Amino acid sequence: MKLTLAPSPLTLKLLRTLFFTLLFTLTSTLTLFSQSRGRTRDYGFTIGVMKPGAYNAITDVKGVLVGHTTLNHDNVRTGVTAILPYDGNIFQQKVPAGVFVGNGFGKLSGTTQVMELGTLETPIVLTNTLNVSTAMDALIGYTLAQPGNEKVQSVNAVVGETNDGYLNDIRGRHVTKDDVLKAIGSASGGPVAEGNVGAGTGTICFEWKGGIGTSSRVLSAKSGGYTVGVLVQTNFGGVLQIDGLPVGEALRMHDLTNESSDGSCMIIVATDAPLDSRNLQRLAKRAFMGLARSGGIASNGSGDYVIAFSTAASVRIPHNYASPTIQMPVLMNDEMTPLFAAAIEATEEAIINSLFKAETMTGKDGHIIKALPIDEVIRLRDKQAPRK
Repeated sequence: MKLTLAPSPLTLKLLRTLFFTLLFTLTSTLTLFSQSRGRTRDYGFTIGVMKPGAYNAITDVKGVLVGHTTLNHDNVRTGVTAILPYDGNIFQQKVPAGVFVGNGFGKLSGTTQVMELGTLETPIVLTNTLNVSTAMDALIGYTLAQPGNEKVQSVNAVVGETNDGYLNDIRGRHVTKDDVLKAIGSASGGPVAEGNVGAGTGTICFEWKGGIGTSSRVLSAKSGGYTVGVLVQTNFGGVLQIDGLPVGEALRMHDLTNESSDGSCMIIVATDAPLDSRNLQRLAKRAFMGLARSGGIASNGSGDYVIAFSTAASVRIPHNYASPTIQMPVLMNDEMTPLFAAAIEATEEAIINSLFKAETMTGKDGHIIKALPIDEVIRLRDKQAPRK
């Protein structure tokens, strides 16, 4: 006679409980690992005193569009980021712009014409150092092909760069014209992808993984209600500070030799305030103060540039005109201070966002750059005495 021992109801209940506990734990773990890293404010950091826009991004400035093409395969860790002041023919309706050079060890095409004429006539494209000429070629073709530009014979293509050669096979010059056109064609408003994307795919910042970052500030109604948005491509060094917290010093990441501190930073500032090129250049200068507040030092080998432009339709400059003079409303000098503060705060937070969103990357020749250890940053912050 064969005996079969059936489990008791209590045993079955315990087994079911154990099964669902294990399932819940596994599901929660997988969900945790699938979640991307958050932005600065997701972890309770509040940089500055001004309020960000709805997306806390450069796209909070009405009309601004951003697109990325990311190249991440084999030994390739690079890409393209395109910033459009508005969706339209920028050549025919140019936007006022200003440039500030914090340190000129870099390649920013079109700079002299922007400084001379005070206008921007193409999208701004960011990529790696050795693909600037490719991006220029693509931008020129893009502009010539736009309806209304059939007789155009000169295009000032504005392209900025940082050197991602530690993680990327930069000598391979893998960015193509199609990659640039894809970034322009995919540009949109709303949330902006940050971290290891587009032109920030292979960059390094403060010895951790850098990338693309963005932020914005909205002025009070008393100050005009204008918006200032910033996008950065971070690839520079120094001693990192996060909202005044001495992170680089505390985590002993403060090698100030050329090898660790060199790189570059591209900073793009957009505003809907009606500014002329002179005050946009002044605004660009203040954005550089945001880089300094993050701990950047503009080392010898770091090309650090700021381009600022206004999207206000009232200050656009027509390529074809009937009258030899133009009248436009521009903001007075005395009204600039809140915009200056906004540019500083948004630049600082954009830089920190690029670090928070970037993830550890293995690149060319097995080189590894680790992501900023957010948990350690939070522990460091929580140890500090509360602010008065």
